[in-house]
Amino acid sequence: MADNIKDILLGVCSGVKDALLGTWKIMYIDQEIGEHEEKVRKKREEMAKHKRRLTLTKPKDSEPGIRNRILQCCAFNGGVFWLSIGLFNGVVLPMLEKLTHFMFGESTVQSLMVWSWMGPMLSYTFSALWVMPLFLLSKVVNSLWFQDVGDAAYRKSRGRPRMLNLSKMVADLLFSIVIQSIFLIQAMLVGLIPLSGMATLLSLFHLCLLYSLYAFEYKWFNMGWEVHKRINYIESNWAYFSGFGLPLALLTSLPQSYIVSGCIFSMFFPLFIISANEATPPRQTCEFIIRLFPLSVEIANKIFHRTVQTPRIQTEKSDSIQQSSSSSMPSSR
Repeated sequence: MADNIKDILLGVCSGVKDALLGTWKIMYIDQEIGEHEEKVRKKREEMAKHKRRLTLTKPKDSEPGIRNRILQCCAFNGGVFWLSIGLFNGVVLPMLEKLTHFMFGESTVQSLMVWSWMGPMLSYTFSALWVMPLFLLSKVVNSLWFQDVGDAAYRKSRGRPRMLNLSKMVADLLFSIVIQSIFLIQAMLVGLIPLSGMATLLSLFHLCLLYSLYAFEYKWFNMGWEVHKRINYIESNWAYFSGFGLPLALLTSLPQSYIVSGCIFSMFFPLFIISANEATPPRQTCEFIIRLFPLSVEIANKIFHRTVQTPRIQTEKSDSIQQSSSSSMPSSR
């Protein structure tokens, strides 16, 4: 028993160490990527010279570096999104409230009644016209930037990704998104258990594993790992991955607002993508496996079976109707 606890604690500490120390890679990863690309270019030139097919064309400009992508994430999510919410709630609304009280009187009933409906209306309008559209846009933009960071870091350390065929890749990606969404709901529901301390720990544990899956998925997807293999690896080495996702889970759990939590996640998550790409998780840090994903996988399987089988059943019914109608029609000679 003592050995198991020791192995679990060592696994958690190892995960936290890899998550934090890997972020320092951002200081010189662009330089390493540039050196790696220069070596590849020189090697290709030598091969072209050897084969008498050397062209004097100028190499294409490189894509934005990883540090630039991370700075873009911080500027967009922190400087534009989060800052605009803070300015509205901390500056604009208090100024409008003071202006309302100044116009109608500081302590009059009319002033309080006007602001009681005016304040919430302004907040809802700001959320509907600015916060929600920008939040949806940030999801799309961040996903593209995260993918750039993951692909660049993988090419630097492991070369070209091992791609699946297109249909299999799309199905795997959609299935993974559904599982992660359901597991996030599962983490929220666990937090509602009427045991305050235990519910918080269980919900935090779920988020740690989920954030680790987020970060390592870019690496594993490029390695050709399918979604079931990725989930099994997380569950069999849950101590390490709970430690790896712990810093990001703690950061995102501090704000009360889901929007602000999403901004913090988008600002720091690229660093954890780099850490995951540089990390080498141990095979298994504890003897027993904790299964938390089977419920989410089962629900996702049922969703996919329904969406796939329903059109198939409809086509089979239409085919049978056409066959019956054609057989009932009189034959013409």
